[in-house]
Amino acid sequence: MWFLFAILSAIFAALTSILAKVGIDGVNSNLATAIRTVVVVVMAWGMVFLTHAQSGLTEISRKSWIFLILSGLATGASWLCYYKALQMGDASKVVPIDKLSVVLTLILAFVFLHEEFTLKSFIGCILIGAGTLIMVL
Repeated sequence: MWFLFAILSAIFAALTSILAKVGIDGVNSNLATAIRTVVVVVMAWGMVFLTHAQSGLTEISRKSWIFLILSGLATGASWLCYYKALQMGDASKVVPIDKLSVVLTLILAFVFLHEEFTLKSFIGCILIGAGTLIMVL
């Protein structure tokens, strides 16, 4: 089931880029990010209440709160930079560079989470990096 959700995530991320590129025409990138964020917040809390998950709010540990807040700050910074880059550049060049996050995530997961970094992972990182470089040149 995780694979289906990962595929759907990729589809929605692709739609996000195209819709955003059209939507930010003539709009300040920070304002566009704020509008997008409000929509995401409403949608996320809607899902929380729809699935009755709000009762778990009091059970979240302090450590989880800290890391979820830090993750939110990283997401916000990522979105602000992404929208500014998308406004200034071609989607076909901005998006591949943004997806270098896959390579960075694999490296950070190895270093900080002690996840396995295999030869297959290494080759994948090299290919993603090379592919990105080819696409943006």
